[in-house]
Amino acid sequence: MTDAYIVDSIRSPRGKGKQDGSLHQLKPIDLATQTLTALKERNHLNTSQVDDVIMGCVSAVGEQGANIAKTAVLKANWAECVPGFTLNRFCASGLEAINLGAMKIKSGWQDLIVAGGIESMSRVPMGSDGGPWAFDPETNAQTYFVPQGIGADLIANIEGFSREQVDQFAFDSHHKAHAASEKGLFSKSIVPIKDRNGFSLLDHDETIRSQCSLADLAKLKPAFQKMGAMGFDEVLYHKYPSIKSIDHVHTAGNSSGIVDGSSMMLLASKAKAEELNLPVRAKIVSVAVTSTEPSIMLTGPGPASKKALALAGLKVSDIDLFEVNEAFAAVVLKFAKDLDVPLEKINVNGGAIAMGHPLGATGSMILGTLLDELESRKKRYGLCTLCVGGGMGIATIIERI
Repeated sequence: MTDAYIVDSIRSPRGKGKQDGSLHQLKPIDLATQTLTALKERNHLNTSQVDDVIMGCVSAVGEQGANIAKTAVLKANWAECVPGFTLNRFCASGLEAINLGAMKIKSGWQDLIVAGGIESMSRVPMGSDGGPWAFDPETNAQTYFVPQGIGADLIANIEGFSREQVDQFAFDSHHKAHAASEKGLFSKSIVPIKDRNGFSLLDHDETIRSQCSLADLAKLKPAFQKMGAMGFDEVLYHKYPSIKSIDHVHTAGNSSGIVDGSSMMLLASKAKAEELNLPVRAKIVSVAVTSTEPSIMLTGPGPASKKALALAGLKVSDIDLFEVNEAFAAVVLKFAKDLDVPLEKINVNGGAIAMGHPLGATGSMILGTLLDELESRKKRYGLCTLCVGGGMGIATIIERI
């Protein structure tokens, strides 16, 4: 099989996912189109050479519905021979798009793929697509469904992570992200997003709080305590009989932010990259997806990463840097504990607690962040992983060229 390489990675800034967010006035199709256009222009890309465009999108309804990937290709005026499709693996969608693109290239049947994701959470709110898992009471009961935040609180309880520990993790995320932003460490990948008149709407991640303090974080009320009292805590007591009560430690401050964003990555076989004179930046070494217990839901990163490491023939100690999506602070703390990874090697420039989690785009965004930092530090291997709804986990290992 041929190898799959990363040629380039770009992303929009993350905009606050509310009506007063800087990207709210922009339709999702235009957010996706602008990132496609930027990728094309930066790489002087002859789009007729692209075999497929794959976009992750979790709430693929309304303004994000009807296969936004192909619609964006059309609106961006790419060659009419370029196909496109949209996929949904919940929070892993953006990374799954890249993993699937890598598999297409490794098969030898395709040579040039654009993969990434889009999510405009200010215009298409999370949960807009409905679905029986969360909204059908019969399915709810049969599958022991609970909202993700309550699963995160259960992880913290089982693992012994205190409110102070999860707040400290959130504090560190904001300050690392602020420092990285001030140093211009995200500038290699971020492309400014403009309105229809060409004026800049946003050129930086909007939700980083440079003045975040532990005292402020401590004042925030638990975000999932009321939901738990409505009966979801009881669901977990049935699933985990040894648990007699749940201390709800996650708040709006130590959970991922709701944001808008889009990200695109250009993947190629070595032969196609050489043919088009495209310098390659990294090789995709291995990819993995798995699933774990669906009620606690958020424990997938560890098993998925172990699977990817085994496929690559690598050990945890071989990995120089890790990107673990900060869906909730306890998710990353558990990953570090399970794999015995020092926090100093994880999310060195902050994560979704500071910058937000634009569901369908996050996976491709954080893989790009990982690549940029491997290049900055001249390190070799990086591992990117996310927890995913339904107990799933996903991981990708890359090697810097």
